[in-house]
Order: sequence, then C-alpha cells, then structure tokens
Amino acid sequence: MVKVTMIARVTDGLPLAEGLDDGRDVPDVDYYKQQIKALFKNLSRGQNDASRMSIESGPYVFHYIIEGRVCYLTMCDRAYPKKLAFQYLEDLKNEFERVNGNQIETAARPYAFIKFDTFIQKTKKLYQDTRTQRNIAKLNDELYEVHQIMTRNVQEVLGVGEKLDQVSQMSSRLTSESRIYADKARDLNRQKIIDITFSKVCMELIFSYDTQALIRKWAPVAIVIGVVVVLFWIKSKIW
Repeated sequence: MVKVTMIARVTDGLPLAEGLDDGRDVPDVDYYKQQIKALFKNLSRGQNDASRMSIESGPYVFHYIIEGRVCYLTMCDRAYPKKLAFQYLEDLKNEFERVNGNQIETAARPYAFIKFDTFIQKTKKLYQDTRTQRNIAKLNDELYEVHQIMTRNVQEVLGVGEKLDQVSQMSSRLTSESRIYADKARDLNRQKIIDITFSKVCMELIFSYDTQALIRKWAPVAIVIGVVVVLFWIKSKIW
C-alpha cells in the first residue's frame, strides 16, 4: 500500500506538498519522514544518480521521480508493485505541473501547495488495492516498464550525504583552526619583539647605572689625584 507521499523542489529541497493523512498506520512514521527529507537534501546537492529510483528502508521502499525541478516521492510496502508506485507518481506529476507549474520557482515557504493534498488523497485511494480491475490493467500495461529503474539501500544513499557533511565540517574546522594558529603565531612574534626590546632597554639601563655608579665612586679619588698632579707640576716649575 501507499503509505507516505511528499513533493519537494529539487534545487533547494523545499517541501511543496504532502499527504496530510499519510502514515497514520506506520510505526515511527516521523523517522521515515526524516529520511525522506534527508533524501531531498541530498538531491538538492546534485546527488541524483537517476531521475527515477527506488530506495529500500526497512519494511518500506521509497520510490521517486524527478521531473524538471520537482521530486515526487512515495513510500510503499516492499510488497507493493513497483510499477503501480511509479504510475501513481506519474499521475501526481501530471496534475501538479498542470495546476502549479508556473508557481513552483516562486514558492518561498514550505508546503506552499498544501491544498494539493486533496488530489493526493483521491489518487492514493485509486492505487491502494492492487487487485482492482483498473490496477491489474496497469500492471499488465507494457507501455510503462520499470525494470531498468535502479534500487538502492537508504543507508547507502544517505551515507553519501553524511560523508559530504563530514568533509564540509572538517574543512570548516581546519579553516577555523588555521586562523587560530595564524593569530597565535602573530601574537608570539609580537611577544618576541616586545621581549627583545625589553631586554635591550634593561641592558642599557643596567649599563647606564653601572657607569653612573663608577663615576660617583671614583670621581673624588680622580679629583684628588688630579689636584696632587697639578700641585707637583706647579712646584717643579717654581723651583
């Protein structure tokens, strides 16, 4: 059965519409909706290997198609026919483009097309019972084949996004740390210059102090010696 349906803009992952009554019979439905939003985030980074893909997650499978700049995604039981899931998405895509196609790029707030839920609920009822004549006919329709659509595991898909997040975080952290180291290096250089200047000043002060001390200590002695020398010189001239 179809469990959850969400529509989002691929360029930025903005959710545009959702089945309001979806997931009431799904345990931990919020957990799976978080996975869907993570998938939209990955797609907004350009990690869309294909325009159509199936992604397994526990007892469920996410099926999505990308048309233009919009991703149409539904979560179904694993046993639900893949062919019906993608035809359900095709019906949603055709109607969504017809009604909202010229407003998709200008949508600025989440769930700007929440009224589309009416069509989602009506269409989902048509696809719930796989045994109806209508759905049996669709399963037998050879014009729409899904054999070439890739199936991947959700951890494999989301793991790519997580690794990119880690690389981005590491890059940001390295940039921040390099700035810190550069600032510390400048501070150390400034401190070194200050220390050298302070040492020179101290040496000059010490030298100046020693010189003044020597002058004060020996100046009287030098004066006395000078006077004695002058007296002896005068005496020798007179006599």
